[in-house]
Amino acid sequence: MIFNFYRNHIFPHVLNQVMQVPSLMDARRELLLPVKGRVLEIGFGTGVNLPFYQAVDEVVALEPHEAVFTLAKERMDAAPFHVKHVQAGAESLPFPDQSFQQIVSTWTLCSIAELEQALKEIHRVLTIDGVFHLVEHVLHDESKTARLQHLLTPVQKRVADGCHLNRNIEQALLDAGFVFEQCEYFNAAGIPKIGQRMLMARVRRAP
Repeated sequence: MIFNFYRNHIFPHVLNQVMQVPSLMDARRELLLPVKGRVLEIGFGTGVNLPFYQAVDEVVALEPHEAVFTLAKERMDAAPFHVKHVQAGAESLPFPDQSFQQIVSTWTLCSIAELEQALKEIHRVLTIDGVFHLVEHVLHDESKTARLQHLLTPVQKRVADGCHLNRNIEQALLDAGFVFEQCEYFNAAGIPKIGQRMLMARVRRAP
C-alpha cells in the first residue's frame, strides 16, 4: 500500500522535476526540433517534450502510467497541435505495421521491463523510410562506474518505476534490427555520475 501511494502520488512529481534538469532540456531540444509530421512518442510522461516539437501535426502520446500522464494536461492544452493519449505499454503497441514515420523516446527505454520486445514493436510500427529518435542514459564506459550501476540497478528499479542504470541501448537497437543514422554519447551536466552517460541517436530499419 505504501509503495502504491509513492508510485501514484509522489513519484510522478519527482519524475516531472528531475526530467527538467537544464542539460536534459537542451538534449530534448536538439533531438526534437527536426521531428516533423505525425509522431508516436513512447513514454510520454508529463509532456515535457511538447514545447520542443516545432513542425508536428499530431503527437500520439503512449503512456501507461495514468498518474504520470495527469500532470501533462496543462502542457497538452498549450500545444498548438493535437495530442492523443494512448494508455498502453511499449511491449504491445496497439497500431498496425508501419503506422508511423516518426517515433520518439526520451529517457524511457531504461524503464521498459521487456526492452527486447518493445524494440521489436517499435521496429514493426515504424515505416520503411521512418526514423526512431531517442535519447537515453546508458551503461557507463568507465568500468568502476559501470560496476556500481550494475550493483545499484535493483534498487533503482524499485524507487524509479523500473529504471535500469546499466542498459547497453546501442547494442539493444542493433540486435533489434536498427541501423544508426546518428549515434552520439555525452555526459549530462547536473546529473550524478552514475546516471550521466547519455546516448542520443536516430535509427532506421535495416534494409
